[in-house]
Amino acid sequence: MSVPVAEVVKTGLWTNNAGLVQLLGLCPLLAVSTSFINGLGLGIATTLVLLASNVTVSLIREFVRPEIRIPVFVMVIASFVTAVELAMNAWFHELFRVLGIFIPLIVTNCAIIGRAEAFASRQPPPLAALDGLAMGIGFTGVLVTLGGLRELIGQGTLFADAHMMFGEGARAIELQILDGGFLLALLPPGAFIGLGLMVAAKNLIDAGLQRGRTPAPAISAKAAGEPA
Repeated sequence: MSVPVAEVVKTGLWTNNAGLVQLLGLCPLLAVSTSFINGLGLGIATTLVLLASNVTVSLIREFVRPEIRIPVFVMVIASFVTAVELAMNAWFHELFRVLGIFIPLIVTNCAIIGRAEAFASRQPPPLAALDGLAMGIGFTGVLVTLGGLRELIGQGTLFADAHMMFGEGARAIELQILDGGFLLALLPPGAFIGLGLMVAAKNLIDAGLQRGRTPAPAISAKAAGEPA
């Protein structure tokens, strides 16, 4: 059954966000998000793998027997992760060295295999591509938001080491906003606290939106004090 395009986008970006709702991929999410650029680099790599693997799984879904679909999906994902890893090593070597083991570990990200199994294997390629893109952007949004906040609070900068992704000319966009910082933000406890606050903020926003959509109960004439 086809899914509305708007619902696919909304699901990936907000209602079923991999980082804030499904709480998948927490290992790289918490470990890499020490800066905006680190989060952006891993987010783009994850998005590319999601997009490519979703489309491929959708294309081959009619030819893969149910008994072996999971191993086949893992092989597809691993192939694209290897391609992304080699490309980053060739063109973004400094960033590749910073992200380290978390690039090949994209293979084990449950968000990717989960979308391949739950969505891409049941939908046509255009919808599968849109789902992979929306999920990837949603996950990247969490990475860069958490990374930017931790960088700002932890060391007082924003867009530090942007040259690793955008070239030497990007050194000019690094901002020194605060003098010094709060070291806890850059440590593992700071990652857990930051993510917890982001999840809480999303839940508060959802609760507020839900209250806004709930119609006010009708007041009877008797309760309002009017004559029947």
